[in-house]
Parts: sequence; C-alpha cells; structure tokens
Amino acid sequence: MSSFTPDRSGQRAGQDRFPQLLRAEWTKFRSARGWVLAMAASVLVTVSLGLLIAGGVRSTCVTGKGEGPCPAPVVGPDGTAVRDKYYFVHQPLKGNGSITARVSDMTGQMRLPDAVPGVRNIKKGVVPWAKVGLLVRQSLKQGTPYAAVMLTGDHGVRMQDNFTHDVPGGPHNGPQWLRLTRSGDTIAGYESDDGKTWTEVSTVKLTGLPPTVEIGLFATSPGALWEMAEAFAQATATFDQITLQGANGSWRRDDVGVTMESDGKTPHHPGGVVESGDKLIVTGGGDIGPATMEGGVRADLMLIGGGVGLILVLVVAVTFFTAERRRGLIGTGLPAEPHPARRLAAKATVVGAVAFVAGLVTSGVVVPVGLAMLRAHQNPIQPITLGTELRVIVGYAALTAAAAVLALGLAALVKRGIVAIGLAIALVVVPYFLAIAGLVPWLLMITPAAGFAITQSIPTFAHVDVNQSLFAGYYPLPPWAGLAVTCGYAALALGAAMAAQRRKASFQVPLP
Repeated sequence: MSSFTPDRSGQRAGQDRFPQLLRAEWTKFRSARGWVLAMAASVLVTVSLGLLIAGGVRSTCVTGKGEGPCPAPVVGPDGTAVRDKYYFVHQPLKGNGSITARVSDMTGQMRLPDAVPGVRNIKKGVVPWAKVGLLVRQSLKQGTPYAAVMLTGDHGVRMQDNFTHDVPGGPHNGPQWLRLTRSGDTIAGYESDDGKTWTEVSTVKLTGLPPTVEIGLFATSPGALWEMAEAFAQATATFDQITLQGANGSWRRDDVGVTMESDGKTPHHPGGVVESGDKLIVTGGGDIGPATMEGGVRADLMLIGGGVGLILVLVVAVTFFTAERRRGLIGTGLPAEPHPARRLAAKATVVGAVAFVAGLVTSGVVVPVGLAMLRAHQNPIQPITLGTELRVIVGYAALTAAAAVLALGLAALVKRGIVAIGLAIALVVVPYFLAIAGLVPWLLMITPAAGFAITQSIPTFAHVDVNQSLFAGYYPLPPWAGLAVTCGYAALALGAAMAAQRRKASFQVPLP
C-alpha cells in the first residue's frame, strides 16, 4: 500500500514567497484580455443603467400654479428630508407652561385597493403610525424643531422630537391622558390612564427655543401602504378635559403643509376641527417624521444596475480560478508549484483588488454624475452629506470586492465552474433582484446580497412604515452590518477553500 505524505523537498527557495505569487497572479490576470474586458464591461453596464435612470427621471407636481417641477424637500434640524403636514389647534405660549388633555377617542379613514375598478374604496380605520396628541414647536414653519407626545394607531404612546427621534411609552388601552410641559429648552412628555397618576415618557432638549412657542393639539396620518404606493389616510381624535398653564388665549387653527388642487384654492385632503362643548375633534392627514419616498430621488438608485454588473464580476472571479484547473496547473504536486492554499490566497487578493477598483470607478462615476443629471432636470434630491456619499461610493467598491472573493472561494470548493457561477449569482444577485421587486426582502439579511445595504443613502427609521422594496429605500440591515454579512460569507468560503487545498496538498503522491 502506498504511503501518502506531503512533498516539500523539491520546492525551490523563495518560490513560495507571497509577494512573488501576487506578482505572478496579477501578471496572469492582466495578460488575459477576456478578464480585463469583462471587468470593464461590468463598469460600463452599471454606469450606463444608472445614468439611463438619472436621465429619464422627470419629477412634476401639481401646485396652485399648475403642473411644474417639484419643490425641494422640507429639511429638518439635522438636515434630514422630512414630512411636516398635520392639523394644529394651538395657542402661543410665552415662557414656561404646559398642556394636558385626554384623548377619549381615535378614529380615521383610509383608502384601500379598489374592490370595483374605478370606484374609490374608503374604509374606516387608522394606519399603524397615525398620530394624535400634544405638540409644542418653535413655529409653524415646516421643518422647525418640535416635540410631541402622542397616541399612535398601533404603536401605543410615543414621545417624538425633531422628526428622527422616537421613544416608546406604554400601550394604548382605552382613553389616555397626555401632558406636555416646557421649562426653558426642556420639553417633557407624560401619560396617564386616569389623569391622576402620571408616568414620564421622555424628556428632550430643543436647543434655541424662542421665548414664545406654539403649543396645542394635533392630528396627522401617513398614507395607507399598498401596491408599492401610499394612498390617502386621515386620523381623527376627540380631545377633552383640556387644560393649559401659561397660555389662555383663543384657539388658532392651521392646516400646516396642506397642498392645493390645481385651481390654487381648494385644499387637497384638508384637515379640520369641530368644537362640541368642552371637546375638540381634530382631523388631519400627512405625517410629522422622516421622508423616504416623498423626500426626493435617492443617491443609491444610481447603483440599481449594480446587480447586473456584478454578474460579470462573479464570472471573472470564478474563471480566474477554473482556467488553471482546466490546464492542470493547480494541485499537480509538481516540485516547482507553490503551496495551493497560498496560491489561492494570492488569487483572492488580486481578484478582490481588481474588483474593488472596478467598483470604485463604477460608483465614483455614476453616483455624482447621476445626481448632477437629476439636479439639472430640476428633480428634488434626498439630502445627502459628503460622508454618506463617500460611504456609498467606497462601500459599493468593498461589496464588489467581497462578492468577487466569495465567487473565487466557491470556485475552489466545487468541481465545475458553471456550478460555481450559478451558485454565486444565486447567493448575491438573485436576492437583490427579488428585493427590488418587493419580494422576500428578508433574504437581504441572511444571504451575501445583504451587502447592498452599504449603498443605502438614507437611513431606515423604525417609526416610519415603508414598502419593503429597494425602490422605497428599504434595507432590512444597517449599511455596515449588511456589508459585514457579505464579507463574512466571503471569508468563510475562502477559508474553507484554503483548508481544502491544504488537505489536498498534504496527501499528494510523491513522484518517483
């Protein structure tokens, strides 16, 4: 019986040095015109699709002046695009003070998919993030600092401020007392089941509040989500047992942010208030919170063709390994052959670096140029900081590199290149396309496609419901967490492949 032992005696000194392997693998890659052209084609495909989208977007809005370019998004205190539309019954509050009220009833109406084509299907009910409660804000100008304690349609009592911050209170069971107090720049929100025993929900500081602010009752409701769109919804709250400290004027009524029909005079889905004894019944629609779809075109849409471009990158990465396997240059046991695991590491380094550069060129061109085209066509753009734009650009390059290393590792683990290509596409690209269509978005949490979250140009907020589609800006994981999932898969595949190569090398039959 033959004895199987590693053959190391014939290796030449210095042959296994990693820098030499890198140089050799890089020479192989750049000498193969097909691989170079395929990587260039991946850049061209993704850039072309992104610029085609940017060039074809024409946002128009109907205002009181007729149809024309959409206005720039409303921006909150921290620069986030926001929605700031609600009905407000309020009084000026000079200095410190408070407002207390009981929400004795919360109802609403919303549009559902039409049961009969062409006939609007309006039903009673409230959406999960419908909001009614007490509000204090710097002024009625949209986007200004505020704090509110509220009841929601399906998320209990909440304390929210400055659009992006949300603190949960208790569950909503029947009538609920709410209280909002001001002490300088400090705003505190409270809740009570009986109007006697109070629990603090949260305290926030609104830096720079003027001496006189607006304080009162509000109602608003984001639209009902269906068929990748947002449809009409309103919320109505009945307030009673209303008491104010520090303000005792007459109630003012404002439908903040209401838009007009094309005639310029008729409000579109107006809110309102009805006085009944000591009760105020307030109805409003819109939202006070971060804007997603309504905030303008997002930068990450410029990379929507990245899934197509990555297919070419995956093919190159797989064939970069299988080409030598077909020629019998890997795992032959020849004395001059470097250790297979080291060669695989060198190949991964080269293909990862090339993919990173290709991804960097792709995103470095399509993101800024695409945004410039959108602005030139007077489209509203989601605000994006320089840091976020750089993260999208460099992050896409890192995703491309990780995907390439993953494909190389798969090629080393399976025997047939076509199988490795299919597996890589199924793991990286297919979940991405399904998520674009709004299907099984949870795949972007457990597959290597999770890395596309690094291109997310606006954050996902827990207190804003969106259609679970990439077109709506939905990514189930934060940017860096998503990229970490892809890198983890790549490291696992490459590590397993290197371990397999080491085992194979240790059992090579020595040549006579």
